[in-house]
Amino acid sequence: MLVAVDIGNTNIVLGFLQDDDIVGTYRITTKANHTSDEYGLFLTEFLRMSGFTPRDVDDVIICSVVPKVMHSFRASIIKFLGLEPMVVGPGVKTGMNVRVDDPKSLGADILADCVGAYRTYGGPVLVADFGTATTFTHVSADGVIDAGVITTGIRAGAAALWGDTAQLPEVEITRPTTILGTNTKTCMQAGLYYTFLGGVERTIDQFRRELQGEHFQVIATGGLGRVFADDTDLIDVYDPDLIFKGMLLIYQRNAR
Repeated sequence: MLVAVDIGNTNIVLGFLQDDDIVGTYRITTKANHTSDEYGLFLTEFLRMSGFTPRDVDDVIICSVVPKVMHSFRASIIKFLGLEPMVVGPGVKTGMNVRVDDPKSLGADILADCVGAYRTYGGPVLVADFGTATTFTHVSADGVIDAGVITTGIRAGAAALWGDTAQLPEVEITRPTTILGTNTKTCMQAGLYYTFLGGVERTIDQFRRELQGEHFQVIATGGLGRVFADDTDLIDVYDPDLIFKGMLLIYQRNAR
């Protein structure tokens, strides 16, 4: 069994992969002050909940965009599983050609998403990841990562709204039943949702314009991806496990 760990700015998501199947996923809030023992306890308890023990784990692969967490989490893998994890980054073979100004600056999560999308759905493809930040990354028909967009995630935008305005409350981010808000809460929810959705659709449309009508698929992933994928025809597929699919493919290419 392979344990795949996605360390993001908001959550750490663990996936247990047996053969090619994802047999369990779990989330932990990302906190830089967690110790290796705390992470180890989370990990072993999640294994137990899925019917496994540490002895069942053959290897671990980590994809991280939070350097401060890596030391403790890597130490927990070594201490509790007795394994040195593979880390997605420089020197790891992905099978993708990265043609941006600074390939080393491409986030490990974006890279894994692109591997998963291209190998699963083919190319050309536009990968939309709705995480703490929202990213759009284009992969050509030949598997070349050649362009992208990074913007604010809807949660960060919402936090700025109620954080910088004295009389606006914190509200749940959800799909409203109508844009015709009748109170502060519903007005905020409709404004956040439809402004963000409009930005998503305009971004996809601009990719199509500048790529001169290239017929690419749009694959969405990330926590809020499902909400928006259900409300626009411009997103073809929502795949919540896209990063794990990419990490599995990367691991297989570099299997030790």
